[in-house]
Amino acid sequence: MLYHAIEAQYLALTPLRIAADAWRDLLAHPHNPLAETTLHRAGAAAWEILARSARRHGRPEFGIREVSVDGIITAVSERVVMGEPFCRLIHFERALQKPRNDPKVLLVAPLSGHFATLVRDTIETLLTEHEVYVTDWQDAREVPLAEGAFGFEDYVDVLIRALRHLGRGVSMLAICQPAPAAVVAASMLAEAKDPATPRHLILMGGPVDTRKGPTEVTRLAKSHSLATFDAAAIHHVPPMHPGAGRRVYPGLLQLSGFMSLNPDRHLKAHLDFLWAHAKGDNQFAAAHRRFYEEYLAVMDLDGQFYLDTVRIVFQQHALATGRLTHHGQNVAPGALTQTGLMTIEGGRDDITGAGQCHAAHALCTRLPDRLRLELTEDKVGHYGLFSGRKWRERIYPAIRDFIRTANPR
Repeated sequence: MLYHAIEAQYLALTPLRIAADAWRDLLAHPHNPLAETTLHRAGAAAWEILARSARRHGRPEFGIREVSVDGIITAVSERVVMGEPFCRLIHFERALQKPRNDPKVLLVAPLSGHFATLVRDTIETLLTEHEVYVTDWQDAREVPLAEGAFGFEDYVDVLIRALRHLGRGVSMLAICQPAPAAVVAASMLAEAKDPATPRHLILMGGPVDTRKGPTEVTRLAKSHSLATFDAAAIHHVPPMHPGAGRRVYPGLLQLSGFMSLNPDRHLKAHLDFLWAHAKGDNQFAAAHRRFYEEYLAVMDLDGQFYLDTVRIVFQQHALATGRLTHHGQNVAPGALTQTGLMTIEGGRDDITGAGQCHAAHALCTRLPDRLRLELTEDKVGHYGLFSGRKWRERIYPAIRDFIRTANPR
């Protein structure tokens, strides 16, 4: 029923969207003699906001065509090096003029309702000095039911296969949601003395131990039973999609949940956009558009993965309390002895609270101090950890240096 309601809403809003687009185009038309006045620019921005809210946002493209490497503009192309039903591993290949011995980075994008393109800024920055591979998670709505369910263990297995595919010496960088799974994958490989054990494990704003730094997200997860989440959040994909019949957590529910955490912030962002557009600040307006076009593009999660995450990470705290198993084998982060561990938190992160990510250090009991680093950026929120000026100017340089200096003997 939810999907049918969503489709009906989009259809009902179509006339409004068309009208809003028309008014925006009219007010901003280059032949309109008043187009550059403050009043008309503000009006065009208001209609644009309304049209965006009524539009269906499809899967964005990464759109990374080139980066600067040592001051030389270098072409970038995407190549799928490992294809699976629920995830593609993409290599962002640089057409380098001279060979470089750059470290390999497996960037584990979050599977939390947004596409991997949300970490585009992270990818572009890393590409200047690294070989970058990215987990491009697939929309569960598009995965046929015959491919089976996809749970937390399956997620970990994808990371293990990706690390083995890439070989020795990989630095695994997990952003937000995948942090616990990344710890599990690295621990299982270390326990097996697998040469694919990552050289570095870098966790950014991840919920390793959600008992620390409670947020609205953790309080919500603890205040309801798993059966309640199943009944309220899990829906079946309707027949018009390839994944017909699959139980999923719809992306729009995740989006509405995230936006409800900070309604004032989103309202302020749109008011700032309106004012910036009215003043002719095209750079700010363009940045606002890019963010919200990405932010409003959402995907569905397999229902089993969603419920597993709620249960394992937010309710049982299974990894943090040493009770987590993977295919029947106990997960022992203490098996990590030669992997550099870096954790990064934002002081203004209202999704992953203070201490949740740094908690990984207490689990990895056998790592020497020379292979550890905790970084807290006090004035950075959740998304600022991997996107924006603070990411590029402060967080990325610390990651780059850690990858190059925290090396096993």
